[in-house]
Amino acid sequence: MNASDFAASLDATNLKLDASDGEICALSDEAAHAGYASVCVYPSSVSICSDILYNSKAKVCTVIGFPHGRSSLESKREEILRAKANGANEVDIVMNYAALRAGDKIIVTEEIVRLCEVARESELLSKIIVETCYLNEAQKLTALAICEQAGADFIKTSTGFGSGGATVEDIKLFADNRKGSIKIKASGGIRTLSDALALIEAGAERLGVSAASALLAELKGERFKASDNDNY
Repeated sequence: MNASDFAASLDATNLKLDASDGEICALSDEAAHAGYASVCVYPSSVSICSDILYNSKAKVCTVIGFPHGRSSLESKREEILRAKANGANEVDIVMNYAALRAGDKIIVTEEIVRLCEVARESELLSKIIVETCYLNEAQKLTALAICEQAGADFIKTSTGFGSGGATVEDIKLFADNRKGSIKIKASGGIRTLSDALALIEAGAERLGVSAASALLAELKGERFKASDNDNY
């Protein structure tokens, strides 16, 4: 994989609890220069990124119902609409995975169908975070089926705040069992180039990473002093 294609697969992420406006601005400048797919930030930072990336190929992504997924349907809907108004292009929506674990498939399906509909009406690309570390295999496949039924653009593994992140096994599970055109985003704990390439090889089309510069530098064979990133 060449550097340009690799960069275009990255959602460069800063969801640190103490992220500053200066760090968000720097990440946006980096994304525009490097050609990342998007920057992924908290809703309050969307307008900052949107101003910087207005004429860039890099998109602005934000998180909805993050990180627990237990917000009400109406609350998540309002977050999506506000994100659109502030200049977002993509939304990463946390599924109510607690309800899925409890067996409330109808409730979860209704929520995801409606939220994906809101995203489409707002011309936003939708990625549904299912938090794989808390799901068994049957629940992961149910989550995949719900995302496909709802017409989500992506199913995404993790928030980065759970007990585990993306695994090759989970990416293969989704890739081998998807019925249509839904894509896969791997996120959580992707710290080395070998990790990233293994996930892409398994079927991931996007990677959510907090160390995009380091990974890209490693691909190019450059020296890079990694910063202190969170677990995303």
